[in-house]
Formats: sequence, structure tokens, C-alpha cells
Amino acid sequence: MSEYVPAPLRRAIRQRANQHCEYCLIHEDDVLLSHEPDHIIATKHGGKTSEANLAWTCFLCNRAKGSDIASIDPETNEIVRLFSPRSEAWETHFDLQSNANVLGKTPIGRATVALLKLNRVPQVEIRRTLMDAGLYPPLDDSSMSDESL
Repeated sequence: MSEYVPAPLRRAIRQRANQHCEYCLIHEDDVLLSHEPDHIIATKHGGKTSEANLAWTCFLCNRAKGSDIASIDPETNEIVRLFSPRSEAWETHFDLQSNANVLGKTPIGRATVALLKLNRVPQVEIRRTLMDAGLYPPLDDSSMSDESL
């Protein structure tokens, strides 16, 4: 759960992400629970409440991530940092499968998929339904990473 983020900053983060969760890519209009800002590096770990350290996230991804900044790669059992939407492209670490599961392609991707539980049944069902309707994945996900920040 994120600490207070001023309204103008919340709007900027939301707009930059095109209202999609920057981890699972689900649009905020396609779920019942509100999307919210997430500190990529939690404030308790020295992260700032700034555009460069905030991601727009769905409720489920944000609650699963919490203040974590690293996790275990289930393939190698090594500790690795989590995916950072601000400095990395989603496609570098993840692949969307035809069954709507998200596959981690790298140690960072696998650890993030596992920790955030990106393939839990409700999220997969939402993605599958949206895929069937031609609404997922987002057509323009260029805002999902911003290496200039």
C-alpha cells in the first residue's frame, strides 16, 4: 500500500500509464477495485514520492508487491530485484501467453510474476475475457516504461 501521493502527482502517474496497471497491464475501467500509485522503491527503503519512483497499479498487484523491492527467482532460487516500470520495458521481462498467463522471461520477470501473483485465477480470467474482446493487451504500451526518468 502506498503512502499519500498528492492529487496532481496521482493524475500525472495515471495519465503516463494510460490508466493501465504497469505490472499486469489491466486497464482501471476493467476491474472493480481502484488503481492506485505504488512506490517502486518503498519509502521505508529510501524511495521518494516522485514521478520517477511511482507506478500506476491495480489493487491486486499493489497489495501483493507491498514494500518489496526484491524476491526469489523460482527457477534459480536467487534473490533478484523486481521489475521497474520506470526504467525497463515490460516486454523485456514478460510475455503474454495465448491462455492469458503472464510468463516471466528473465529472473526479474519470473520473480515479479511469482511475488505479484500475476497468474492468479481472477486476473487471468479478466485478461482472457479482455483478450477475447480484443481489448487486451493495450495496443499502445509505450508509456509502460520511461527510461528517461
